Formats: sequence, C-alpha cells, structure tokens
Amino acid sequence: MTSAPPNLAVLVKGWPRLSETFIAQELVALQDAGHRFDIWSLRHPTDVKRHPLHDRFKGQVHYLPEYLYQEPQRVWAARRAAQALPGYAEAYRIWRADLRRDPTHNRIRRFGQACVLAAELPQDTRVMYAHFMHTPSSVARYAAIMRGLPWSFSAHAKDIWTSPDWEKAEKLQASTHGAAFGATCTAIGAAHLRDLADDPKRVDLIYHGLDLSRFPDPPERTQRAPDAPFHMISVGRLVEKKGFDRLIDAFALLSEALDWHWTHIGGGTLAETLAGRAEDAGLAARITWKGACDQPEVIEAMRKADLFVLPSRIAADGDRDGLPNVLMEAASQKLPILSTPVSAIPEFIDTGIHGLLSEDAPAALAAAITRMAQDPAEAMQMARNAYDRLIAEFRMDPGIALLSKRLSTLGADRG
Repeated sequence: MTSAPPNLAVLVKGWPRLSETFIAQELVALQDAGHRFDIWSLRHPTDVKRHPLHDRFKGQVHYLPEYLYQEPQRVWAARRAAQALPGYAEAYRIWRADLRRDPTHNRIRRFGQACVLAAELPQDTRVMYAHFMHTPSSVARYAAIMRGLPWSFSAHAKDIWTSPDWEKAEKLQASTHGAAFGATCTAIGAAHLRDLADDPKRVDLIYHGLDLSRFPDPPERTQRAPDAPFHMISVGRLVEKKGFDRLIDAFALLSEALDWHWTHIGGGTLAETLAGRAEDAGLAARITWKGACDQPEVIEAMRKADLFVLPSRIAADGDRDGLPNVLMEAASQKLPILSTPVSAIPEFIDTGIHGLLSEDAPAALAAAITRMAQDPAEAMQMARNAYDRLIAEFRMDPGIALLSKRLSTLGADRG
C-alpha cells in the first residue's frame, strides 16, 4: 500500500550543510516524533562531506532553481501554473511592495522560487515551515499566499540581525500574511522578534538543545600539569563573525613558556587570509587547519583537546552568532570553554562558572587562554559545571515537543 504524500513541507537554504547540524538534528527529531515531510532546498549542496545525521532523514529532498536562468522552462511553467492559483494576485502585490523597498536580484529570485514551490508542492500539503527568517521565509510566505496555506519559520542569528525591521515585522503580522508562529533559539532573539510582532505569543523561544544520544559519554579527563602541552581547538566557519583573526593575534601574545597548539575545524571564505596571517606572525608550526569535518571527527578532536575556543564577535554588517551548538557539543565532552559575551552565548555560559567569556580584543583573549592553561583545576571544574547545565537545561527534547505541537496545531499531522 502506497503511503499518502506528506502534508508538511520544510524549506531550507541548502541540504545538506555541515555548518547547520542544528537544523538536521531538529528535522530528524521531528521525523522521529512522527511527522512526515519533504525538504525543499533553495541551494544545492556544496560540502563534500555530510554528517551521519543527514543520512537518517527518510523523506525526499527537492531542489528549487538556485538561479532562475539555469532552469528557464521549469520557472516559466511554474509561473503559468502559479498564476492560476487563488492567491497569486495577492502574493504578486506583496512581492512588488517588497521589491520597491529591496530592488535586488535576490528579491526577484525569491519570487521565482516561490512560484516553483507553489506549483510543485503536492496537493496534500497543509503546512509550510521554513528555516531562517530572511530568504527561505520570503519564499515560503509568497508560496503560502499563492496556495492559501499557513506557514511558519525558525529564526536563528544572521537572519534576525541583518534583516530590515520592516520585513521582519511584516512576517510577524496577521494583516500582512505573516507566519502563524515563529520559533527562535535565543532569548535575546525572541525578545527582539516579540517587539515586532502583532502578538508576542506568535514567537516561541525554542533552544536547539542537544540530542545527547548522538554523542559518546565524556572521556575520563585527568588534570594536566600547568606546564604540560596545551592543545586548543575551535570549530566554526572562517568568517568575520567568528573572530578567528583576533584569536590568531592573541596567540602571538602568549608567553613563550606556554607549549601550545591550536587545531581549527571548518571551511570558510577567510581560510587563505587567516592562514597567511598566522604565517606572518610566525605561528604556522603551532596551528593545524583541518578544514571541514563530519561530526564524529569533530567530537573525536574535542575529546583530545584541553580547551575549546570560540571568539565570536559582531561583524561589520551586524551578523553575529546566536547560541552556537558547538559550545554545547564541547560541554558534552567536558571540554573547558573560552568564548565571548556576544548575543546568546551568556544564556548558556556564566563566566567563571561554566567557562570563561572574554572580550574579543587579542590581549584579553591571550589573558583568558593563559588563565585556563595555568589553572587546569579551575578549567576542569568549569567544564563539569557546563556539562551539568547542559544535562539539566539544554536537552533537545522539550523544544522538539513544543515545535511538534505547534506544527500539529496548524495541520501537520503525525503518523
């Protein structure tokens, strides 16, 4: 017997993406909770590797035209089909108003992708859910208006802090075909979006949390001697908001008596620039650039390290981290944490209790690294505290239960 098509459609920027483990974790958990859905992706994958988590998704993945000129026949056929839908005229009116305020190629592409999505969604589709409040939510909103469907979103970091307030507000107002609900993963993000919504109850705070069943128990760590080799690790894209340029400058300030090494995991547009910066500072021999790794490789590297460092900062365009899952992953392995008090990071780490939060100036980072290296007992105690907080307050299950209830209320039935 053939099962009915899923009645939930999930829209993402790209699938799979190594840097968005939190999305894969959530979608697999929703699937395990009984929701059946297909993924509609705005972009084709660019990562060579994939996490084992991605292989657990059992639905289909559909790729919308990444650029409209690449699939003209598909786009024009979808436009003709979309024009016959009852909500097309209203969606076109709203898109034209958006285009006047944002006259970009990206805004045009959003509407073309929305036409394809609206035309190709199965007839049984009842609910749409988009990850990220900027482009994916715009595509979902236009398509939902065309099809007369409720839509919802999950917002994270860049999409909140770099999107204009007018656009976020309209996506949170019933009068402008806004989302039935929005979820976001930080208290600071939730407060901002609630201020823009017609009803604050439209926005839920849902921490990503961590599915601890996917991680090994933390290793039995022995306290290192203060003068022993000190191995630091960072996981994150090599982009401005991660602050790795200032971390390299901090390394140059460390005492020659500290026998340190740093391993970086992740890709990013600044890879060549930062490698050159380390070379110019005479630090290349102390640094290992591992590039993109899958999650088992990341966890294995964490288990061997003495300190996790994430020197996040606010980028020039306003982009910033939310609450990076890698901090919770480090805590799951009782790895001491050094980060910065940016955005929602203090929602997980109280400095001096669960880790250290330093200003991102090189001198401040160097001082914090030195403190962690010279007082391994304090570092281990903070790591134990972070692990205990993770277990008590940042498990994945409560958030998934709330999200599942929200989606079910809209009509995304569970099997």
